[in-house]
Amino acid sequence: MEADYVIVGAGSSGCALAYRLSEAGHSVIVLEYGGTDAGPFIQMPAALSYPMNMRRYDWGFQSEPEPHLGNRRLVCPRGKVVGGSSSINGMVYVRGHARDYDTWEAMGATGWSYADVLPYFKRMETWHDGGHGGDPAWRGASGPLHVSRGPRKNPLYHAFVEAGRQAGYETTGDYNGEKQEGFGPFEQTVWRGRRWSAANAYLRPALKRPNCDLVHGLATRIVIEEGSATGVEFETGGSAKTLKARREVILSASVINSPKLLMLSGIGPAAHLAEHGIEVIADRPGVGQNLQDHLEMYFQMASSQPITLYRYWTLFWKGVLGAQWLLTHRGLGASNNFESCGFIRSEVGVEYPDIQFHFLPLAVRYDGKAAAEGHGFQAHVGPMRSPSRGAVTLRSVDAAEAPKIVFNYMSTEKDWVEFRRALRLTREIFQQEAFKPYARREILPGDGQTSDADLDAAIREHAESAYHPCGTCRMGAADDPMAVVDPECRVIGVDGLRVADSSVFPQITNGNLNAPSIMVGEKASDHILGRRLPRDESQPWIHPEWTTKQR
Repeated sequence: MEADYVIVGAGSSGCALAYRLSEAGHSVIVLEYGGTDAGPFIQMPAALSYPMNMRRYDWGFQSEPEPHLGNRRLVCPRGKVVGGSSSINGMVYVRGHARDYDTWEAMGATGWSYADVLPYFKRMETWHDGGHGGDPAWRGASGPLHVSRGPRKNPLYHAFVEAGRQAGYETTGDYNGEKQEGFGPFEQTVWRGRRWSAANAYLRPALKRPNCDLVHGLATRIVIEEGSATGVEFETGGSAKTLKARREVILSASVINSPKLLMLSGIGPAAHLAEHGIEVIADRPGVGQNLQDHLEMYFQMASSQPITLYRYWTLFWKGVLGAQWLLTHRGLGASNNFESCGFIRSEVGVEYPDIQFHFLPLAVRYDGKAAAEGHGFQAHVGPMRSPSRGAVTLRSVDAAEAPKIVFNYMSTEKDWVEFRRALRLTREIFQQEAFKPYARREILPGDGQTSDADLDAAIREHAESAYHPCGTCRMGAADDPMAVVDPECRVIGVDGLRVADSSVFPQITNGNLNAPSIMVGEKASDHILGRRLPRDESQPWIHPEWTTKQR
């Protein structure tokens, strides 16, 4: 088979690319190893903890023992399914802060400032504010990706926002608009009670066109002839086949698999490739490096009132809610139940938020295990811009074997200082008057755990990945030795080959990564097509006294 463009990976970026390139009249083949995303475990928003813990849908990646977290191995879920990680994630929608993208440009990603990317965020959205406020001028109204808000019926959602206000922080009607900083309603990629993944938003409409096809198989190598990518070798049904690309090959295989495939194809650090007997096509030392993630803790409180979602945490009630969702696509099953949030600055002199809160009216882990306390609630909290960097490297030349993943979490003193501060600020919020009717005691880190040593021990034992890995094929200037792709997403040193997914992020963005990943696919498609949306010079809200006040 052959097409103008072969896209490896039907995930967040790959689906957007397939949609835009086929829309422009080009033939597209999307190669995806995972299977169908049909079924309630994926499509029902409240069932989010199931697909990310099922090998049927998840690659099952784990880090190597993390030396600064007691040598724990942390899981790194990535979607092995149509829709990629947008089919197994928490459906939280965060664009990131304007300054994130201005930083990208300062790091060599020319043309990726906030003024450049804001038009693409608008193009990809159809925004539903749910009557909770916000400025439509900052949002999109006709894009493929539906973005909505939960009903916030539980009083704890409002208590969290009010507690933030009582603690002296800002409130915001739309953190994805002009003003990220503050407490307010959370947004989710849910539409009409259903997970609105990149597959539902982009790929299914694209596949209805005669010029877009989906092929299932495991990509094993990029075919490179005379310095130019001409296709992709893959395995399916026990046999090896090749997809030919008349114009370009585009990797959208994830922050883990995109660098792995580059290295298996001879593009990467020369010494590392030589260790595995791989012929070097392009010596790019940055391939697999610059790995970043958000680390978070679930700051858990026991509830003094039986109003949390714990009442539904039995097989009987899960069955009732599941049946209600199957019949009506309504009820608690129709939300990810992350419906309030907060973005704050950790200290004086920090220009824009560097701590994020996900509030949930239930004390539970991502693996679905509820706290032994019963009724409770929690805020997922962690610093947004850790200086720690890790790497993805080859374990072997077997394309079916997972690479080595080392995040190197908490490897600097700055990480520990910022995480302790985040926990103390969270504790202060839960001690506000708004939570007096609801908060019984602190489960985690735990009442009395106040010293630096206490908090460090809690972090070392309980911190988990927020599942936001990025950065392993960093975008930068063509003469930057650690850059993997240039600002057009072209792999430096090889013609006809691009990377477009979260691996190209020079620096992690502020918040969840699905929205920025889709934006990369949207914008990369225009680079490929030789067009560009006009810049939007709208200026974000920055606290006018950020140099002298923390809130």
